[in-house]
Amino acid sequence: MTAKAFYDWQTAGGGGDVSRAVAVLERLGTAWCVIGGLAVNHWAQEPVVTADVDVVVALDAVEATVKALEAEGFKVERFPWSINLKGSSRVTLQISTEEMYREFPSRAIPADVWGILMRVASLEDTLAGKIAAYSDASRRPSKRQKDFLDILRLVESHPQTLTLLPDAVREEIASKL
Repeated sequence: MTAKAFYDWQTAGGGGDVSRAVAVLERLGTAWCVIGGLAVNHWAQEPVVTADVDVVVALDAVEATVKALEAEGFKVERFPWSINLKGSSRVTLQISTEEMYREFPSRAIPADVWGILMRVASLEDTLAGKIAAYSDASRRPSKRQKDFLDILRLVESHPQTLTLLPDAVREEIASKL
């Protein structure tokens, strides 16, 4: 079974939705990258299936991107922190509108994630995004715990990133290693 076939199996065809979204983003020629759990999957040794595909696009291209994805058959729902798009699978494409991610696409790298070629936030940016999410006390405890585990997965795979963590997070991670 290929990586993409496994991802499709776990997300009820999510690979197709992600591939269509990537094709739209590339066709538009805008700066973009995946962040969050999918980016962690690229950088960590052991991938974890996620049905959330978090994306950042150039600020001036957000509305054109949403319109192009809508024309491709994605349904749109807007929130203060993201624009969520649903295709025909369990995958939700979440375009982040948070300011902290704006520069991530300029440092993104091409990568194969679940058998799909895409642009992925740099290791340092992926870690910074997870630290910010984990540090947000307003997030649900279960989401914060997943963010902590993603930080741990990144540090296990890239021990040099331990020095990039805030003291409190570094101490908590060090107690687990």
